Amino acid sequence: MNRSREFLRRLIVLVQSTTILIVQTLFFATYWFAYYAYAINRPFWYRGNFLLIGLYAFFLFIFTSLFGGNRLGFKRVSDVIYTNLLAIIFTNLVIYVQIGLIDRGFALISPMITLSFTQTLFIVLWSILSKYMYTKYFPPKKMLMVAGNINSTDLKDKMDFNIDSFDVAEVVNINEGMDHVLEMVKQYREVIISDVPSKERNDILKLCYHRSIRVFMTPKISDIIIRGAENIHLFDTPLLLSNNKGLKYEQRFLKRAFDLVTASVAIILLAVPFLIIALLIKLTDKGPVFYTQDRLTQGSKIFKIIKFRSMRVDSEVDNVSRLAQVKDPRITPIGKILRMTHVDELPQVFNILMGDMSVVGPRPERPDIAYDYECSIPEFAYRLKVKAGLTGYAQVYGKYNTTPYDKLKLDLFYIENYNFVKDINIILLTIKIMFQPEKSEGVAETQVTALQESNVKLK
Repeated sequence: MNRSREFLRRLIVLVQSTTILIVQTLFFATYWFAYYAYAINRPFWYRGNFLLIGLYAFFLFIFTSLFGGNRLGFKRVSDVIYTNLLAIIFTNLVIYVQIGLIDRGFALISPMITLSFTQTLFIVLWSILSKYMYTKYFPPKKMLMVAGNINSTDLKDKMDFNIDSFDVAEVVNINEGMDHVLEMVKQYREVIISDVPSKERNDILKLCYHRSIRVFMTPKISDIIIRGAENIHLFDTPLLLSNNKGLKYEQRFLKRAFDLVTASVAIILLAVPFLIIALLIKLTDKGPVFYTQDRLTQGSKIFKIIKFRSMRVDSEVDNVSRLAQVKDPRITPIGKILRMTHVDELPQVFNILMGDMSVVGPRPERPDIAYDYECSIPEFAYRLKVKAGLTGYAQVYGKYNTTPYDKLKLDLFYIENYNFVKDINIILLTIKIMFQPEKSEGVAETQVTALQESNVKLK
């Protein structure tokens, strides 16, 4: 019965996502035949119309998938609308360029703008209706959270915030005894295992596997390393091979070539915006435009990171390294905008060109802050197996004030599962978070670094 219900749930999500793709493509086809197919005075083979419509569906599917717009069951309605809106904008821009290339000139843009508004209206209405129908027929199942010695309050708060997808009914701690925990697990169809020691976690996992109980689990560092291992066989013995050297040579070569091209093009395209931002910073408080600071990159190498200055010149007169805080008074008026949109980070394209950074990689920490983190989390240095990045996995899936332990796990996910497509995905997701202010939220006023008040234990 449960398998049939799960199949039906997946089928409905597939139908909802497919409906969006088909309807949006039909909207484009209507506008294409109404405004562009006959406007091109050098008509091509008639089947080319359907080829272009097919390309539209292909690009829309790719952008929607990269932005994560298909995960209806796990996302809030606002996020579904936002991700699909970004997919529409990118797809329409790509297709508009294609139309211009076919017409060998600038095609009429007003129909594409009207098309985008029409598609956006449909997305809003369809997302609200789809989420309502989904939660009505597939309400979140009651879940049991099994907590270890580490405080799991933060994870539960995040799940409670997304109550349409998760319903944590009870929390049981392993300190209450494994016999009691296992009996509690048997009463649920979904379980969350949060930072439970390996031995106890294995017992819970085996019970859940035996009883076909769905499991969510916070990974340990060793789990993430194993996920990046290669499957091999020695005769009849399965083995996992973990190289533990970071990226392979061919991956480093491709990544560096991509960095050089991207940084060079970015410097050319951003020249005028850079001049405007520099002027605004000067008009704000007449201090220097750029701000340089020691940061760590691959192999613990120290380099000077370049940023647009967003804080007052005297922001660290006491020489104490501290992260930006919520409503930090040190941030200048123009700096608030720069930080909210992450534009203050863009001068790091020069660091990329010089080879100290990559477009995508773990964000570089200050040496003294990294030292503080490593005193409590020795594994934090694992992030330095690759070059620091302008953006990274921890940035698109975490926040500015995400705990160091969680940042480490996110960055290790990237390092151990690296591929070129993942870099492209992270770049697109970076564009998405540029307009999500909560991503740049600072630490609490009582904190100097993100480690404080996080109650993080290691093992």
